Amino acid sequence: MSFVRRLLGRAEQAHPDDEERGPGAIRLIVGLGNPGGEYAGNRRNVGFWTMNRLARRHGMEFSTKTGLYQLAEGEIAGRRVAIAKPRTFNNDSGKAVHALVDRLRLDDAAELLVVCDHLDLPAGKVRIRARGGAGGQKGLKHIIGVTGTDRFPRIRIGIGRPVVRGEPSWNPEDVASWVLSDPPPEERALLDAGVERAIEVIEYAIAEGVEAAMNRYNRE
Repeated sequence: MSFVRRLLGRAEQAHPDDEERGPGAIRLIVGLGNPGGEYAGNRRNVGFWTMNRLARRHGMEFSTKTGLYQLAEGEIAGRRVAIAKPRTFNNDSGKAVHALVDRLRLDDAAELLVVCDHLDLPAGKVRIRARGGAGGQKGLKHIIGVTGTDRFPRIRIGIGRPVVRGEPSWNPEDVASWVLSDPPPEERALLDAGVERAIEVIEYAIAEGVEAAMNRYNRE
């Protein structure tokens, strides 16, 4: 049975208030962003920044093979995990995630953790949730659409919303320009601090569980 069918079966049987699986459930961490050097410093790529630093911290190296994703495997908190960066663009992230969860034979949504940017959190602010909607993040939306479930944990790193004439903007052109541009040095420092915070949350969630990480980090 394919991953999607297994996962959908579990999602249909589960009650919305069911607690996520216990410590060690996370087996795959995927950071979202856009591939290519021209996008490397963009706000959108905070998920990639997080994966790069997380891999270095734990002595993992990303594969250089071509395909839908780059993958690094190793141990965090004594548990075997995989870290991945899609080679698809952010809005098509579900293609890479589908391939990854099939390769790793995941059969529960709780085994997947996604890290992405979020417009409606201040720059560098970090939040973890056990499940939920996309919140406007198109990569997250595509993953939900491809897998057929939103019952996987995610960490959002705030990049703030663009301000136009003194007011926050939801204009698609303003938003696209914002997420696909590099932040100035002061803002980059806030985002870098957010990345370090996200790594701390990931490590804690792997060791102690997503619910424990929510209780510890979402209060701050």
